[in-house]
Amino acid sequence: MSAVVPTAPSEAGAPPKSGRRRMPLSRVIFILITLGLPFAFYAVFVLWPFVQAFVYSLTNWSGFSDQFEFVGLSNYTALLKDDIFLKAVRNNLLLALVVPFVTIVLALALATMVTVGGSSTGAVRGLSRSSFYRIVSFFPYTIPAIVIGLIWSQMFDPSAGLVNAVLTGLGLDKFESFAWLGEVSTAMPVTMFVIIWGFVGFYMVLFIAAIKGIPAELYDAARVDGAGRVRMTFMVTLPMVRDTIQTAYIYLGILALDAFVYMAALNASGGPQNSTLTMTQDLFNTAFKKGQFGMASAMGVVLALLTLLFAAIVFAVNRYTGGKDNR
Repeated sequence: MSAVVPTAPSEAGAPPKSGRRRMPLSRVIFILITLGLPFAFYAVFVLWPFVQAFVYSLTNWSGFSDQFEFVGLSNYTALLKDDIFLKAVRNNLLLALVVPFVTIVLALALATMVTVGGSSTGAVRGLSRSSFYRIVSFFPYTIPAIVIGLIWSQMFDPSAGLVNAVLTGLGLDKFESFAWLGEVSTAMPVTMFVIIWGFVGFYMVLFIAAIKGIPAELYDAARVDGAGRVRMTFMVTLPMVRDTIQTAYIYLGILALDAFVYMAALNASGGPQNSTLTMTQDLFNTAFKKGQFGMASAMGVVLALLTLLFAAIVFAVNRYTGGKDNR
């Protein structure tokens, strides 16, 4: 018969051992301070206003009364039939298509010339005196947007503006007293030009920083393989700064979907035949001039949804065209 080995008796009163360790109190406090507190502030000052705006968009609140009635989705239905608001949506979409694309193309072209646009022989380097170009190009970004708008509104003034004076001095008499911001055909292009002028320098510096982070060996190898400037730009520079371009595109798209400051300075009334009217301008007029805060809140919700949709489209395009997040 085999002997049975007696087991040692367990300690009397000892609690059963658990597989999980208790989190130290200091770590719990650290998590609450570093994560819980910022999230609480974010919920109170960001998420809650969004919820409030959506709730108000379902009412006929006048903005200056504590009494209102829930009207459901009637505000949104009215927006679909509002020709002025639909015109503002089209203007914002046009801005979102043109402004980010043109700004990024110009900024990338300038950044490429400054960083790798130097001599075609020897080590890859940028143009001489590139620091001067960076300072000059970045200068417009240091000027507040409202000041930029007011300056350019005076530049395009039909009677005393510098633009008409220069063109007339060059012999183009048809531009004498030409109202750049008062014509349907030129009001929106001029507005786009002002916005692009104010942001090209900033994104140029942003792309310069991104290009500087690309290993020089990649450019040297491309040059040894016989690649020219254009091919190096498309085969080396663009793939390496793809994520920076994505970020810039989203920020510029958000700016284009807002653009309230520039529009208020250049064409506060919305331009001829509402050719430059934006959703934010229509929202402002609806809330503070008409006293329809419920309708204005519905406009704000639509604007927020369009902004999220724009960001989602940019992320999707970047992912399905070979971004690093592609799986």
